[in-house]
Amino acid sequence: LNQSNKASAQTDSLKLSFGEAEKLFLQNNLSLIAQKYNVNAADALVRQAALWDNPTLNTEQNLYDNTHKFFNHENGNGQVYLVLSQVFKTAGKRGKEVQLAKDDAKIQQASFEDLMRNLRYNLRIDFSEATRLNAQSQLYNTEIAALNTLADAEQKSYKSGNTSFKEAVRIKALLFGLQAELTANNQQLLSLETELKTLLAVDPHSFIVPREEEIHPNVLPQTDSLIAKALTQRADYMMSALDEQRAKDNLAYQKSLAIPDVSAGIVYDRINSYAPHYFGLQIGLPIPLFNRNQGNIKAARFDIKSGEASLKNTEAELKNSVVEAVGHYNLSAQMLAEQPADFYRNYDQLFKAMLKSYQQRQISLIEFVDFFDSYKDTRLKIIEQQYNLQKAAAELNYAAGSTVVNP
Repeated sequence: LNQSNKASAQTDSLKLSFGEAEKLFLQNNLSLIAQKYNVNAADALVRQAALWDNPTLNTEQNLYDNTHKFFNHENGNGQVYLVLSQVFKTAGKRGKEVQLAKDDAKIQQASFEDLMRNLRYNLRIDFSEATRLNAQSQLYNTEIAALNTLADAEQKSYKSGNTSFKEAVRIKALLFGLQAELTANNQQLLSLETELKTLLAVDPHSFIVPREEEIHPNVLPQTDSLIAKALTQRADYMMSALDEQRAKDNLAYQKSLAIPDVSAGIVYDRINSYAPHYFGLQIGLPIPLFNRNQGNIKAARFDIKSGEASLKNTEAELKNSVVEAVGHYNLSAQMLAEQPADFYRNYDQLFKAMLKSYQQRQISLIEFVDFFDSYKDTRLKIIEQQYNLQKAAAELNYAAGSTVVNP
């Protein structure tokens, strides 16, 4: 077990490819599940908006009369007054309310998709970062193992009088520096593990180990085609478009509210002033004399202008983010492509040769330390280049709103 995973020695290691991690994320992520309930709630409100208003039943009866009785209806005495009424919405209000509810449901669905897009991006970045930190841990462990062997040999040589105190201490100092860097690296890895386990909703005692995957730069489609695709795929852009449409639908609804609804009903009066058992027709119509919903209509018009400006701004941000992501990806891919295929292997062989040369005193301590630092920095930069390509791929997919390249 390498030192990067010592923190997980008492836990279960969970080795995952990114595809497997993404599947767990889609199944388990609690933020996605919560937002999905919001989508279901919005769908239920669409059905609610289509329902008719309930009819209203009003009654009035004599409470107490001169016979000193309550609710006395004996021998034809007592008054009973009943009204059954129904409100009839005019100007297509019910249909407009249904449309607004549908707009809200679409916005909730787009919000769900945008949340998924953001969390997927976070998962990809965290997964790539964990891969980088694990690779760095392996590098540190390899170097520490080599220096441990060398430091033990130097200590024995110093006690035998064949090595100076300066050389023995310098090797130990180099070893201590590597151990400190490994500790800092693993602290970052532990913090990242917390984020990954939250995203995947797995056992907090588990330790996620990303499976190493080969990285191959891709040839990208034309930038304009990526922008066109993003305009149809990006949930945040769709949300801005839906907000604008909802503002337009709301204006139509607010205008319809200026037209009063009609209420109609049947009236029954048992002992009317001029005829017993009176049946009548009741019609109610508010007179729009003072309140014609002017303020809400004006506010709805401003909401449309705000939505139009917001949509244009979102479109501009989308285009710029795609262009930027394409540039970052091409630079990272070019940098990695320029790396010779056998450079990695040859450099590792050179490290072993330099280590052996120093042990045989064919090179000085200064030459060995210089090469050792150079080797570590170069290997770290190679790992960083691989991470940068993965990160650039994630940013490109995020900007395009779909999978353009597989890191």
